[in-house]
Order: sequence, then structure tokens, then C-alpha cells
Amino acid sequence: MERQRLDKWLWHARVVKARTSAAALVEAGHVRINGVREMTPGHTVKAGDVLTIGLDRTVRVLKVVGFAQRRGDASAARVLYDDLQNDDLQNRQE
Repeated sequence: MERQRLDKWLWHARVVKARTSAAALVEAGHVRINGVREMTPGHTVKAGDVLTIGLDRTVRVLKVVGFAQRRGDASAARVLYDDLQNDDLQNRQE
């Protein structure tokens, strides 16, 4: 799989609890792909895309590194992305 719908990827990566919540998040304008606001839940993401997500008064910056056919547990979801914010914090602390 080389691409996946944005709402489906957000759900598989466990950014939100339900796919409908992912679609609502995108439609509300809280997701950017490579710096460009995306408001279509069906927009496709590919490996290497950087998602900036405004969620619960925080901002998450995730780089897409993989896709899943089904939604798995948290450890399976974690391999779908690199958390660029946490990587940046770790580099600053070292």
C-alpha cells in the first residue's frame, strides 16, 4: 500500500478514537499536510508526508512512515509514524 485516505490513516494511527472523529477533525480545518491545510477527509497521504494536527489544545507533528490494513493496538499504530515533536525535544535535551 503506497497511499491511504487521511481520515483512515488518522484512525489507524490512533490519533483519534473513531474514524468519524478523524473526518470531523479534517473538515474543521485542524489538519495540515506538508504545511497546507486539508479539509477533505478522503485526501490521500503517502509515506514522507508531514501532518500537523491541532488536537485538544495541543499540536502534534507526525511524519507518515507506514500504513495498516486494519486498526491495531497502540504498539502497531506507533510504527505508522515518526513523532517529529518528540524527536526534536529529545535532540534538544541531548
